[in-house]
Amino acid sequence: VRAQGDTYQVVADVSQFEPPDIVVTTSNCHVAIQAEKVAEDGTVCDTFTHKCQLPEDTDPLSVSCALTEGGTLVITARRR
Repeated sequence: VRAQGDTYQVVADVSQFEPPDIVVTTSNCHVAIQAEKVAEDGTVCDTFTHKCQLPEDTDPLSVSCALTEGGTLVITARRR
Protein backbone atom coordinates (compact mmCIF):
# COMPACT_ATOMS: atom_id res chain seq x y z
CA VAL A 1 0.00 0.00 0.00
CA ARG A 2 1.48 3.32 -1.08
CA ALA A 3 0.37 6.74 0.12
CA GLN A 4 0.16 9.40 -2.59
CA GLY A 5 -1.10 12.75 -1.37
CA ASP A 6 -4.61 12.21 0.01
CA THR A 7 -5.01 8.72 -1.45
CA TYR A 8 -3.71 5.20 -0.92
CA GLN A 9 -2.80 2.98 -3.85
CA VAL A 10 -2.39 -0.77 -4.31
CA VAL A 11 -0.87 -1.95 -7.60
CA ALA A 12 -0.84 -5.53 -8.94
CA ASP A 13 0.37 -7.01 -12.24
CA VAL A 14 -2.47 -9.17 -13.58
CA SER A 15 -1.45 -8.94 -17.24
CA GLN A 16 -1.71 -12.71 -17.76
CA PHE A 17 -5.48 -12.61 -17.03
CA GLU A 18 -8.45 -11.29 -18.96
CA PRO A 19 -10.61 -8.63 -17.22
CA PRO A 20 -13.59 -11.02 -16.63
CA ASP A 21 -11.21 -13.38 -14.78
CA ILE A 22 -10.27 -10.75 -12.15
CA VAL A 23 -12.34 -10.21 -8.99
CA VAL A 24 -11.62 -7.46 -6.45
CA THR A 25 -13.44 -7.43 -3.10
CA THR A 26 -13.23 -5.16 -0.07
CA SER A 27 -14.31 -5.77 3.50
CA ASN A 28 -13.36 -4.00 6.74
CA CYS A 29 -10.40 -2.15 5.16
CA HIS A 30 -9.12 -5.37 3.55
CA VAL A 31 -8.70 -5.65 -0.22
CA ALA A 32 -8.58 -9.05 -1.92
CA ILE A 33 -7.61 -9.59 -5.56
CA GLN A 34 -8.35 -12.99 -7.08
CA ALA A 35 -7.83 -14.05 -10.67
CA GLU A 36 -8.15 -17.43 -12.32
CA LYS A 37 -7.38 -18.56 -15.85
CA VAL A 38 -9.36 -21.60 -16.98
CA ALA A 39 -8.23 -23.70 -19.95
CA GLU A 40 -10.64 -24.83 -22.67
CA ASP A 41 -10.97 -28.25 -21.01
CA GLY A 42 -12.15 -26.60 -17.77
CA THR A 43 -8.96 -27.03 -15.74
CA VAL A 44 -7.49 -24.11 -13.84
CA CYS A 45 -4.12 -23.34 -15.41
CA ASP A 46 -3.14 -20.13 -13.56
CA THR A 47 -4.23 -18.33 -10.41
CA PHE A 48 -3.36 -15.08 -8.66
CA THR A 49 -4.35 -14.10 -5.12
CA HIS A 50 -3.28 -11.02 -3.19
CA LYS A 51 -4.71 -9.66 0.05
CA CYS A 52 -3.74 -6.50 1.89
CA GLN A 53 -5.06 -4.30 4.65
CA LEU A 54 -5.67 -0.63 3.98
CA PRO A 55 -4.67 1.88 6.69
CA GLU A 56 -7.31 2.74 9.30
CA ASP A 57 -7.84 6.27 7.98
CA THR A 58 -9.09 4.96 4.61
CA ASP A 59 -12.58 6.04 3.52
CA PRO A 60 -14.15 2.63 2.76
CA LEU A 61 -16.72 4.11 0.37
CA SER A 62 -14.02 5.64 -1.82
CA VAL A 63 -12.28 2.41 -2.87
CA SER A 64 -12.15 2.03 -6.66
CA CYS A 65 -10.06 0.10 -9.15
CA ALA A 66 -8.95 0.40 -12.75
CA LEU A 67 -7.17 -1.93 -15.12
CA THR A 68 -4.58 -0.37 -17.43
CA GLU A 69 -4.07 -1.52 -21.02
CA GLY A 70 -0.79 -3.09 -19.92
CA GLY A 71 -2.55 -5.32 -17.39
CA THR A 72 -1.77 -3.42 -14.19
CA LEU A 73 -4.60 -3.29 -11.67
CA VAL A 74 -4.61 -0.03 -9.70
CA ILE A 75 -6.78 0.18 -6.57
CA THR A 76 -7.18 3.63 -5.02
CA ALA A 77 -8.85 4.84 -1.84
CA ARG A 78 -9.11 8.28 -0.30
CA ARG A 79 -7.77 9.11 3.12
CA ARG A 80 -10.21 10.61 5.59
